[in-house]
Amino acid sequence: MTSLRTISNVYAGMPTTDGAGVKLTRMVGTPELDQVDPFLMLDRMDTDDPDAYIAGFPDHPHRGFETVSIMLEGQMRHWDSVGNEGVLKPGDVQWMTAGRGIIHSEIPEMLEGRLRGFQLWVNLPAEYKMVAPKYQDIPAAQIPVVELDGGSVRVIRGTYEDVTGPAESLMPVRVLDANLDAGAGWSISPEEGRNLFFCIHEGSVTCDGQEISAPSIITFDGDGDVEVKATDDGASILFCEGTALNEPIARYGPFVMNTHSEIRQAVDDFNNGTLAT
Repeated sequence: MTSLRTISNVYAGMPTTDGAGVKLTRMVGTPELDQVDPFLMLDRMDTDDPDAYIAGFPDHPHRGFETVSIMLEGQMRHWDSVGNEGVLKPGDVQWMTAGRGIIHSEIPEMLEGRLRGFQLWVNLPAEYKMVAPKYQDIPAAQIPVVELDGGSVRVIRGTYEDVTGPAESLMPVRVLDANLDAGAGWSISPEEGRNLFFCIHEGSVTCDGQEISAPSIITFDGDGDVEVKATDDGASILFCEGTALNEPIARYGPFVMNTHSEIRQAVDDFNNGTLAT
């Protein structure tokens, strides 16, 4: 009989603002849940108030990690210092390896309707923190979908049910976007030794005898599979799994390195205009 993981903790996230005052909920990267190694941060955007998002995320730098922007509703125009530009539309994903340095912006291109999506930060090991930046613009039509009995799973990164997602990463991570109809169940087998979390971002589920409503992060103890069942509201789940780096982390705003001296160098490089050259 397959063993099942048990719930370690459930986290509700923390309301905050970022960019030019965009209101969002920080699900990972809070005082209660600092990280789920190698995932440093997960921000959830979900609002139909233009005043809460329209200013967006003007030009800002990154170094030392990867950013993953997942658009579920609404759209964002993006630009970066490597020369990429375009519009993220519903279902699209942007996977960006900041590496040694990149400057980019993400600005909503809508004045009404719901803006809903995520930004996920994936840490990079010391050996890759100063690689050349890389950018991937992945349209929704290129993301394969695995149909379930009562739901579906979009495979963004990694492999699920012999289907491999299009996103490329320097880290061995898996990112899935699951949607469950009312009463539908879902079971997944994480790879042994990896860290993982579920972000319940729509509806609610029962798991390990508990009912958990959106927005919530679920972390787990033990080994084996994870099983959830959507309640009468149905559920949408962002599943993230990856191999822990277990390396020192030094953070300062948009920079994530291994030492404080590397952070000071990143700040100096940005201030003197050489970070993204």
